[in-house]
Amino acid sequence: MAESEKRLGVDDVEAGEVWERLAADSSAQLVDVRTQAEWAFVGVPDLTAIGKQILMVEWMGFPDNQRNPSFADQLASALDALGTDQDADLYFICRSGVRSLAAAQAMVMAGYRACHNVAGGFEGPPDNDRHRGVLAGWKVVGLPWLQG
Repeated sequence: MAESEKRLGVDDVEAGEVWERLAADSSAQLVDVRTQAEWAFVGVPDLTAIGKQILMVEWMGFPDNQRNPSFADQLASALDALGTDQDADLYFICRSGVRSLAAAQAMVMAGYRACHNVAGGFEGPPDNDRHRGVLAGWKVVGLPWLQG
C-alpha cells in the first residue's frame, strides 16, 4: 500500500506554516487532540494573537489511554457550532504528531475533506536524552502557547 493511501489524504504541515494558514484563513481551525492532563500540565497553543481559539477534543482518554468513541461526533458538533463546514482546513495537533494523524484520518472518514497533521506536534519527538520540546513542534519553533 502506498504511503498516501495509508494516510488517507492527510498531509503533514510544519507548525510555523500552520500558524500562517490559521491567520490567513478565517474558517481554518486548530484541533488539539491531547488529553485534559496534557492541556493542564504541559500547556496549549495560544491563538489569541490571530483572533482564534483552539478546539480541544480528546482522541484518547487519560489515564486509561482508550480511544474516545465519541471523538468524531464531539468534534463535528463543535465545528457545527462555529459554522465550520466539511471543506474547511482542519489542523490536528497532539504531543508529537501520532495521535493527531489518527484523529485527522478519522475525520476524513467522517467526510471532512481538508484535514492536516501538525508535523512534530506540540512538543516534538524525544531527543537522545529522551527529552521533548527540543527537536521539533509548536513550542520549539517559538509559537505562542500558554501553560495550563
